[in-house]
Amino acid sequence: MRIETSSGQEPRRIVLGASIGLVILTWAVNFIAAKIGLRSLPAATLASFRVVLAGAVMLPFYRFCSRLPAFAETAESRRRKFAGRDFWTFLYMGFFGVVMNQVCFTVGLRYTSVSHAAVIVGMGPIYTLILAVLFQLEKATWRKAIGMAIAFGGVAVLASENGISPHSPSVLGDAITMTGSIGFAMYVVLGKRLGVRYDPLTMTAFSHYAGAVIVLPVAVYRAVLLGSAEQWRAIAWTGWAALLYMAVFSSAVAYVFYFWVLRYLEASQLSAFTYLLPVVATILGIVWLGEKGSWGQVLGGVLALSGVYWIESGRAAVVKAIAAP
Repeated sequence: MRIETSSGQEPRRIVLGASIGLVILTWAVNFIAAKIGLRSLPAATLASFRVVLAGAVMLPFYRFCSRLPAFAETAESRRRKFAGRDFWTFLYMGFFGVVMNQVCFTVGLRYTSVSHAAVIVGMGPIYTLILAVLFQLEKATWRKAIGMAIAFGGVAVLASENGISPHSPSVLGDAITMTGSIGFAMYVVLGKRLGVRYDPLTMTAFSHYAGAVIVLPVAVYRAVLLGSAEQWRAIAWTGWAALLYMAVFSSAVAYVFYFWVLRYLEASQLSAFTYLLPVVATILGIVWLGEKGSWGQVLGGVLALSGVYWIESGRAAVVKAIAAP
């Protein structure tokens, strides 16, 4: 099923394809930006600054996009349906979908490689499926169980590449990154009851506002720890550029393009393209950061994404999760 605008016109396929490619590339480069930012800023500082800045940037983006033809038709219904009790709902949505997801993503990359993190993030539908079964939104089947076993087998291969040990930095980073992806999966599952009252753009914007409010005290504390103006100026421009990219382009711009494309494609069609994210991110990590690839990474990545594909291709009613990095 395709969704038309109020003018009844659909964008050309080449425009939709270019927009999807832009979103995937933007999120793939986000892995690189995080790695570069971590060279200049502590993980907690980079993560907290990103969340607060993204919340600030989402305000004008939300107001602008609400006036676009693709979203304007639902603007009046959004204003009419908003209720005070939704404040608390958006607060915990912001905690899981923004704070837990983005903070763990940034901190996890401090200890693991881009290739590992990209595969773990790409397994978002698996985490969502597990939570959907626990919340009785979906039923467990043998096909789903086999797919999860294959996917987590791939993660085990990745973890064993440098030796499985609780003291291994890579294993710690993989675990933290997975925690962030699980947080976003929780956001998706819990957000289903809001989905009938709010469009995805509104849910994303208000979740970012809530996440910024939650993290603001931490960001202020981290800013104080940076100390004098001389210490602030000592931070490399690449660190600030990476922070700006993560907050503005990966969080705000990419979401705007994503939800615009979602107006014309089914979620299942669009999510299929996200299988390219781990591939593109891994290639960028090797080319841009000089990370070393290995056959273990290839095997682990293929197994993990094959498990996701096995489940997704056989699901009749899917709870979709695309964990924005």
